[in-house]
Amino acid sequence: MGVAVRPPALRHWFSHSIPLAIFALLLLYLSVRSLGARSGCGPRAQPCVPGGTAPFQVRQESGTLEAPERKQPPCLGPRGMLGRMMRRFHASLKPEGDVGLSPYLAGWRALVEFLTPLGSVFAFATREAFTKVTDLEARVHGPDAEHYWSLAAMAAWERRAGLLEQPGAAPRDLTRSSGSRTLLLLHRALRWSQLCLHRVATGALGGPDAGVQCSDAYRAALGPHHPWLVRQTARLAFLAFPGRRRLLELACPGATEAEARAALVRAAGTLEDVYNRTQSLLAERGLLQLA
Repeated sequence: MGVAVRPPALRHWFSHSIPLAIFALLLLYLSVRSLGARSGCGPRAQPCVPGGTAPFQVRQESGTLEAPERKQPPCLGPRGMLGRMMRRFHASLKPEGDVGLSPYLAGWRALVEFLTPLGSVFAFATREAFTKVTDLEARVHGPDAEHYWSLAAMAAWERRAGLLEQPGAAPRDLTRSSGSRTLLLLHRALRWSQLCLHRVATGALGGPDAGVQCSDAYRAALGPHHPWLVRQTARLAFLAFPGRRRLLELACPGATEAEARAALVRAAGTLEDVYNRTQSLLAERGLLQLA
């Protein structure tokens, strides 16, 4: 059988189509590399993760973030707001399982300082927190200071002195709430702060924006305990919530996005540790229903 000979027209088409195909593939390759460089993908950047997930891994809800940079950003340093907040809250976790009130409140002051510049919705929440922190500080440094050095000591003293409210019954004068009730309200706000920061840090690329995630965190942690008008006010405030990238820039100035995300996850982990310790102490003493 002889070898088939292609018609001249077909040979002419092949001779022109092959260079065009090679040229098209070259353009496609260059386009992909260009897009990868702009989106943070490529051989010198963090690898892209398929499916729109974030370019890092979280070991647990508020665990360690695996980031390519090992350098500690300034926001976690001695002068950084996140660093100051984390050290103060860490100091509140007593080795015997208690929570020290003075470092706990110092941690809250640092948290308020950190959250306030992030947007109006944080200011909405931190105004109330600041009032409660001030109230508890007056007890820690007041005439009964010997009973207000820790959560356990405060709860025991207020129970003996008959200062605790009946579960679910708000005091007639909110300025005369027990220290245990005031701390419970701060405790719930701490949970919202922890959830919000963690979700801002770990939100998937292309997923819900930070405002949606922090609004969901509000509905889970604080919404059930707020009246309808407060919930509506918070809902409107979340509409003006900054975008994730802007929040990361404000939270950790001068850091890369990966560094800022990792720093926020570490901070959220500290808040989670304090929340869990406080939750256990309040539950053991039957104080979770004071408000």
